[in-house]
Amino acid sequence: MTVITTAEQLQILKDLVAIPSVNDQEQAVAEYLQKLLAKHNIAAKLVQLSPGRASLVAEIGAGKPIFAVSGHLDVVAPGELDQWATDPFTLTEKAGKLYGRGASDMKSGLAAMVIALIEIQDQHLLKKGTIRLLATAGEEIGEPGAIQLYQAGYLDDVDALLIGEPSGYNITYAHKGPLNIRITSKGEAAHSSRPQLGYNAIDPLIEVIHNANREFRSLTQTDDTLGKVIFNATVIHAGDQVNTIPALAYALVNVRATPAFTNQQVIDLLQQLLKAQNDQGARLSLTVEMSLEPVKAPKDSRLAQLAVAIGKPYAKADIPLQATAGGTDASNFLKDKPASFPFIVFGPGNLSSHKVNEYVDQDMYLNFVKLYQQLFSTYVNEAKGDTLN
Repeated sequence: MTVITTAEQLQILKDLVAIPSVNDQEQAVAEYLQKLLAKHNIAAKLVQLSPGRASLVAEIGAGKPIFAVSGHLDVVAPGELDQWATDPFTLTEKAGKLYGRGASDMKSGLAAMVIALIEIQDQHLLKKGTIRLLATAGEEIGEPGAIQLYQAGYLDDVDALLIGEPSGYNITYAHKGPLNIRITSKGEAAHSSRPQLGYNAIDPLIEVIHNANREFRSLTQTDDTLGKVIFNATVIHAGDQVNTIPALAYALVNVRATPAFTNQQVIDLLQQLLKAQNDQGARLSLTVEMSLEPVKAPKDSRLAQLAVAIGKPYAKADIPLQATAGGTDASNFLKDKPASFPFIVFGPGNLSSHKVNEYVDQDMYLNFVKLYQQLFSTYVNEAKGDTLN
C-alpha cells in the first residue's frame, strides 16, 4: 500500500526545491518537513542554529537499535542565472529529468528519506528499534548543523548511519577529510610608479601557492582506500585598483586529506611554506576555517551488503562499493565511533551537483523512495539483539 502517491512525491520535491536555502534559510525547509511529518503523526524537533537557520530531528519507532539517516537542508548558489535553461528554484521535468538547484544535492535524497519514514510509519513496517532522521543546516559550508547535533548528543546512542548524499546507484563507505584554509598576506600600499616605497602583498602569496602545488602534488603517501591528498587553491583576492601596490591579499585553499597524510600534516606543511616566505620579509598567516577528518567504515558491514542487495534490482546492475574525495556530515557525526561502525553514503543524484542545470533522474528519485523504505525497515528489523553491527 502506498501512502504518498507518485504525484505527491514529486510535489514534495518541487516544494523543497522552491525554497532557496542557499547556505542559509534552512529553517524554512525544516519547517516544511516538520509540518509534512506531523500530518502522519511523526513528531519532529527544530534545532535552532541561528536566526533563519535550523536543523531537524525526527524519529519513528522506539528503543534499540537506533539507525540514523541524514541529509542536509542547504544548497549551493545557482551561479549565473542566465546560464540555466530553467528557473533553478522551480523543479522542471524534461525527458525524465527533474531540473533545479538541489535536485541532486540533495533535496531529492532528503525528500526520499522523509517519504520513506512516513511509509514505514503508516504501514507499521518497523517491528523494533528506532529510525532517527537528522536533517542538517549548513553542510555545504562548514557543517555547523552537524557539529551542533553531534555536540547535543544526537549521535551518542546511534548504532549505524546512512547519509543520502547523491551517490546514485553506487555506495560510498569512505571519504577524504576536507579542509578549508585561508592564507593572508600583508604588505604596504604605494603608488605603482614607486613600488620600492611599499610591499606587494601578492608576491609572497603567489610563491606560497606555487610551492604548495609542487609539494602536495609530489607527495608519495598513499592510503590503501582513499589514495593521495588533494590540494587546490580556489579563491585569490588582492588589490583595489590597477595603479596601487596592494597592501593585503588572501587565498582560500581546499584540501582533501587522508589517513596517510592527515589534516594536521597538511597544516604543518603549509606553515613551513609560509615560514620560508616570512623569513624573507613576508607577513603571511594561516587560518584553518574548516577541518574535517577522513571517514573509513568497513566495506563488508551488514548495512553496506544489504544496501547492495536491495539496490541491485533498482539499478538493474551490480552496485559498486567505493571511496570518494567528497566530504559529508559523517566527519562530524562519527568522531567518537569505532572503526567498525556501519556507515554508508547512498542517495539519488549524479555529477550535476553544484553545476548549472543540476538535475536528478525522476525514476531514480522515485526508486529511492521505495529503496529506502525497504532498506531502512529491513536493516533494523533483522538486527540481532539491540545492535546493528
